[in-house]
Amino acid sequence: MSRPMRIAQQISLVLISGSLPLLAACAGNPAPTAQANSAQFPQPVQVAQTQPAPRRYGQVTTAVADPAPVRLTSNHPDQYLVQQGDTLWDISTMFLEDPWFWPEIWFVNEQIENPHLIYPGDILKLVWMDGRPRIIIEPGDRRVQRGDPIRVSPRIRYADLDEAITTIPYGAIKAFLSRPSVLPADQIKSMPYILSSKDNHLISGSGNTIYARGFSTPPEIGEVFNVVQIGEELRDPDDNTLIGYDGVYAGEARTTRTGDPASLVLVTTTREVLNGNRLLRDNQTLPLNFFPSAPARQIDGSIINILDAISVTGSNQIVVINRGARHGIEEGNLLIILHKGEVVSDRFEGGIFDEKVTLPDEPAGMMMVFKIFDRISYGLIVEATREIRKYDLVLSP
Repeated sequence: MSRPMRIAQQISLVLISGSLPLLAACAGNPAPTAQANSAQFPQPVQVAQTQPAPRRYGQVTTAVADPAPVRLTSNHPDQYLVQQGDTLWDISTMFLEDPWFWPEIWFVNEQIENPHLIYPGDILKLVWMDGRPRIIIEPGDRRVQRGDPIRVSPRIRYADLDEAITTIPYGAIKAFLSRPSVLPADQIKSMPYILSSKDNHLISGSGNTIYARGFSTPPEIGEVFNVVQIGEELRDPDDNTLIGYDGVYAGEARTTRTGDPASLVLVTTTREVLNGNRLLRDNQTLPLNFFPSAPARQIDGSIINILDAISVTGSNQIVVINRGARHGIEEGNLLIILHKGEVVSDRFEGGIFDEKVTLPDEPAGMMMVFKIFDRISYGLIVEATREIRKYDLVLSP
């Protein structure tokens, strides 16, 4: 080998060996986001992680795989004591600029019974694992006691589950649970209906006896049903397909005799009850302990109904969108709301022929999905920056 070639080879070896320590040092540094936050706040403790923790959304379990960069809020706490009345949404916005990344930083504490529930008294700690922020639970005293074999009766376990904080405030959807306002088209076909009333009245009111048929399972004595009138059609603005109806709450009925037809007495009424009105069992329950998350698929839909309002000017209002399970929507999904740009006339450059111009869509707020059907879903407005209207757009964040 010639002398110049040997010199070049030696220089290459020196450069490579000298760069290895530098690369190793760079690999050990936290992500730029973490460095930026550590400059303002005490650096959280580093925790070793031997294997990726699973991430669960309700009943779905997936593996954590290289999540997108997570941006912490500028004033995030290093730890937080969970209080009565907190919601997971409030806590998510406390730590994250983009709350739908909450599942990316949640660490599953396998030593805790049901680590996906958070209880008042728990302490949430921000730590760093492999250069990424994670949240771990330091359980409160009552949470540890839940593992005691003495506390295993169904009644006590039910009460404990109720004490866990919910993702969105239950009070905001309580009225929705007891007084349905939108009925999917396929649901109406399976709902029992009022056949007639005592003394063959065409209109019934509080205290009257009614007779109903069409129950999928026989009603029990004392079982309560909501009386619903079928209102206007709800059609998908994309293709004009019928996807549901307005359900107008008319009152409450209690079963007094089983059979076919069954007998019920109208306990309360808010409007006249008619033959043909539908009955809906008053036993709706919702799993409100889910993670705020972005949809797994790209969502591009519209608001097709606003419950009990023409428009929304604040949060905690319920809306209905024309996207559901078939489109990949899951409970806890967050969607950005855009006010659809209006069409205006340009009279300044078009001469006598006015040119029609569509204004840009403008951000209006954010909603969280909490109940899903095949083609529609219910969502709660969690943020509203301007008036939200029917037919506003909803998109993946």
